[in-house]
Amino acid sequence: MLFKNIYGQEQVKQRLLTEIREGRIAHAQMFNGPAGNGAFALALAYARLVLCKHPTEHDACGQCQSCIMVDRLEHPDLHFVFPIFKRGDKDALCNEFLREWREMVTENPYFDLNDWMNKIDSGNKQLTIYRSESENMVHKMSMKSNQGGYKVMIIWLPERMNDTCANKILKMVEEPYPKTLFLFITEDAESVLPTIKSRTQIIDVPAFTQPVLEQALSDMNVLPEEATIISRACEGNMAQALRIITSQGENDDFIERFKQLMRMAYVRNVKALKTWSDEVADMNREQQKNFITYCQRMVRENFIYNFQQPDLNYMRNEEAQFAVKFAPFINERNVIGIMEELQLAQFHLERNVNAKVVLFDFALKMIVLIKNR
Repeated sequence: MLFKNIYGQEQVKQRLLTEIREGRIAHAQMFNGPAGNGAFALALAYARLVLCKHPTEHDACGQCQSCIMVDRLEHPDLHFVFPIFKRGDKDALCNEFLREWREMVTENPYFDLNDWMNKIDSGNKQLTIYRSESENMVHKMSMKSNQGGYKVMIIWLPERMNDTCANKILKMVEEPYPKTLFLFITEDAESVLPTIKSRTQIIDVPAFTQPVLEQALSDMNVLPEEATIISRACEGNMAQALRIITSQGENDDFIERFKQLMRMAYVRNVKALKTWSDEVADMNREQQKNFITYCQRMVRENFIYNFQQPDLNYMRNEEAQFAVKFAPFINERNVIGIMEELQLAQFHLERNVNAKVVLFDFALKMIVLIKNR
């Protein structure tokens, strides 16, 4: 990954390039922003430039041995830490998942947690950076540089690092070994251990703008009209946009489940709603949260549909067809209540409350809310 290949984020790129040119490379940097914002791609391009043997003023050369090793994610001075799950009783190490990690990053550097969970088939297991990883991190960063330059560690989603691990690496971040660079990539800086966060330079990476996302999709041969609809719906999340164009499966599943929910709530079919909630609960936790987010978008779009202003609607064809008859059921008397219940369900799912209970409770409340028209 080179800076020139990264879509948008020009302001962040210039800041990173300026710091390198002026020799002001902070030893610990935290790239903070929403999922799908390209922060990992930026960090990887930055690491590549720092490790490059023949850098230009604006990018890595892309041809030296160092660049070739980074291409394969096999550079001996470039290390990765990321959340994983236990395959046995002992704490797991990232090295056990390195093959899957390299495959995913090589295929698509604009991934998010949902992509990673699907890649390693984690199911409903919680992904964590375990205590044992801290010993690995200290060992790798304390060794002499293999290529004689920087040693770089990219830590993806440090908010999923357990407290023991975070505390064990604190001294290393606070008093770094010479020529070491830590690049933390977080979607929630407030959830990172405060003592680690306070010792990093924060770099805010915003979501992609709609024009940038449209351009990226157009470059992937997505038709202009479809690119506009997808970019609007994804709200700057490149990972989500790529999932839509590479696999319709999840999106098709979400619209069908949304239709089922609303139809069963309207006819007050409690037994069917219980089955529905159990099936959604069988998804992994990230898919459940993604589905709730999808429902929020559909409620919002159907409410706006009632105002007869197509330029304000960001629905795909199948969604728009459903809205023709369904939109009147989402109105000023119930839209706030429905959105509040969706937000409450999302809050509980994020805190690992029993998904079957959360989703069935929400489905039952929809019986009352959908009738309020």
